[in-house]
Amino acid sequence: MPERLTEMFMDTWTPLIILWITVLPSIYMAPMNQSQVLPSGSSTGLKRLTEEQRILNRSKRGWVWNQMFVLEEFSGPEPILVGRLHTDLDPGSSKIKYILSGDGAGTIFVINDKTGDIHAMKRLDREEKAEYTLTAQAVDRDTNKPLEPPSEFIIKVQDINDNAPEFVDGPYHATVPEMSVVGTFVTKVTATDADDPVYGNSAKLVYSILEGQPYFSIEPHTAIIKTALPNMDREAKEEYFVVIQAKDMGGHMGGLSGTTTVTITLTDVNDNPPKFAQSLYHFSVMEDVALGEPIGRVKANDLDIGENAKSSYDIIEGDGMDIFEISTDAQTQDGIIRVRKPLDFETKKSYTLKVEAANVHIDRRFISGGPFKDTATVKIVVEDADEPPVFSSPTYLLEVHENAAINSVIGQVTAHDPDVSSSPIRFSIDRHTDLERQFNINAEDGKITLATPLDRETNTWHNITIVATETRNHSQVSRVPVAIKVLDVNDNAPEFASEHEAFLCENGKPGQVIQIVSAIDKDDPKNGHYFLYSLLPEMVNNPNFTIKKNEDNTLSILAKHSGFSRQKQEVYLLPIIISDSGNPPMSSTSTLTIRVCGCSSDGIVQSCNVEAYVLPIGLSMGALIAILACIILLLVIVVLFVTLRRHKNEPLIIKDDEDVRENIIRYDDEGGGEEDTEAFDIATLQNPDGINGFLPRKDIKPDLQFMPRQGLAPVPNGVDVDEFINVRLHEADNDPTAPPYDSIQIYGYEGRGSAAGSLSSLESSVSDSDQNFDYLSEWGPRFKRLGELYSVGESDKET
Repeated sequence: MPERLTEMFMDTWTPLIILWITVLPSIYMAPMNQSQVLPSGSSTGLKRLTEEQRILNRSKRGWVWNQMFVLEEFSGPEPILVGRLHTDLDPGSSKIKYILSGDGAGTIFVINDKTGDIHAMKRLDREEKAEYTLTAQAVDRDTNKPLEPPSEFIIKVQDINDNAPEFVDGPYHATVPEMSVVGTFVTKVTATDADDPVYGNSAKLVYSILEGQPYFSIEPHTAIIKTALPNMDREAKEEYFVVIQAKDMGGHMGGLSGTTTVTITLTDVNDNPPKFAQSLYHFSVMEDVALGEPIGRVKANDLDIGENAKSSYDIIEGDGMDIFEISTDAQTQDGIIRVRKPLDFETKKSYTLKVEAANVHIDRRFISGGPFKDTATVKIVVEDADEPPVFSSPTYLLEVHENAAINSVIGQVTAHDPDVSSSPIRFSIDRHTDLERQFNINAEDGKITLATPLDRETNTWHNITIVATETRNHSQVSRVPVAIKVLDVNDNAPEFASEHEAFLCENGKPGQVIQIVSAIDKDDPKNGHYFLYSLLPEMVNNPNFTIKKNEDNTLSILAKHSGFSRQKQEVYLLPIIISDSGNPPMSSTSTLTIRVCGCSSDGIVQSCNVEAYVLPIGLSMGALIAILACIILLLVIVVLFVTLRRHKNEPLIIKDDEDVRENIIRYDDEGGGEEDTEAFDIATLQNPDGINGFLPRKDIKPDLQFMPRQGLAPVPNGVDVDEFINVRLHEADNDPTAPPYDSIQIYGYEGRGSAAGSLSSLESSVSDSDQNFDYLSEWGPRFKRLGELYSVGESDKET
């Protein structure tokens, strides 16, 4: 208690003592040697004049006057006296005038020009301006002449504790890991005080915590915040609100203070293991679920967050470890159970698994707290589903000889319904795999039979697909591939590999190999091909050639003698029998053509034709062929020329003695003139009795194609012309192929039976020579051209 009273006494009187100390120097100046103030050689000096100074004044000494003090924030009814200026030259006769200039002279600081007293007219703030530099000078009042050189002095504003500490960077946010030990660094705060840090304790700060205990502490002088409570758990409380105070005057009573807040967040560490929400999980799944399909999820909760909450799942025990698998969902951290292998309700109806969840990232500092893992039991029930039929084998391989009989059984497939109900199965062939329908299958027992003959040489393999369908549910279908291999039988005779033609030199020697031939066989025996060669029985004693079997299964043709001649015989035919070693053996006869040729001394064939003997010297066969080709070309050109000339001179109108009727041609389109008679077929006008129902037309046929209409019977000679035209008109109107515009109809009939008789000169007894066409020139200009034509004709006849 005495200590407390002493502290209170000191807190009360200390500011008063400090205030007295700061005010006293502004009134009294400490005496110093005059040489420190006055300029060198000066005989006078300025000094403060008070009663006490006069008493204490000593001869030969002056006062240190070049620094004065004034208390900041001082306010009163009258201006505050800062100091007084005086010179030794002033005898007191008021002839000296004091002048003040510099910072704030005349506004802030005012001097009495008679007494030299300096007063502060305004309240000063040290934090705004700490000192002022002024210049004083004494002049003669009458002449304004300086009595002394000007002297410079400073007025300092003396500090008082008028500014509270401030946290410029606040409020603060900081983090610290949870479960940290006591004294763990959290953050550091900083406060500033605008007061003078040198003079007094106005800027001496002390820090303390107002809120946030007992969790955190702060160093009083460094402002470092540390943890004060061990094992703070983020899962219990994550955020703390701390209030920090900074107080000046060293923290003593009467000092000013400022506060700030610090929000401290505990960061997560992996101090919690995963924990399943329940110890037993139940799931059910259909037996026909697809592989990889999820069937359920399990969840292990972790109070930690972020990376510390990640867990991995594993199946550690159970009778379905190879049937199921579990993986982690990266988003939700769930354990997803999936099917790994096919399920079968009829084989096993339930499974029991033991699932473990463990943290991925483990903090070794907390491993002693227990295993960071948890387990749970999962029971999975398999439910029955209507499954498709199951074949006894995933694939089938059948073999059949190519000479197998039609409808013979070549193999069998079997399938069954795996369900408890065991539905009957029907078999069929996917005809997309058997387009030629070479095989059939029994729908009841799955026996595959042959429908058409097989040929291994055409197709060795047949791949078909067998379909098994449940009779009770046609949507349950299974398919299986069946490969059918056609086995070979010896059903093909060997033959020459190619059409051989051998060449024999006239100057050849006996025993010379003329040709080496080889044979092929479409069959494929197991031990490979082995051929036997022989001549026909009637040619065994062939006087010209013989054969020799080679080790490589080929045949050599040899000449028995020399002296072959092209003039005597140019070509020899040698039939050869080729037999295989099959069962039964197959054989064929191939004929080798041997041509006698002229050869050089080196045995190189030069010519194989008999004509070479009769050709003139220097003229080759190629030259003869070229000459012959030119002759044939000339003949073709001549024939074409004659044919064209004959066709050009042939008249367009066939004139004979029996049919000399005029040909009247009428057409509505503008042609090439009156001499153009090639636009129409005049031959149709020659015999009207022979015209059938198909009338010629000179028009454009429509694009649409129709069936030709039935032709009409030939028109009798005694039919009426009007009736004939009406029939033809009705036929044209109803003809679907007729175009919808004017069409030229050619009628090769003039009519008979008229009582007036024919007006035509055709078939009349008067010949052309008896007719006179001079009257045409009298008919006018329209018949002028016709008259000229007939007159020309008459002149031609006379000529």
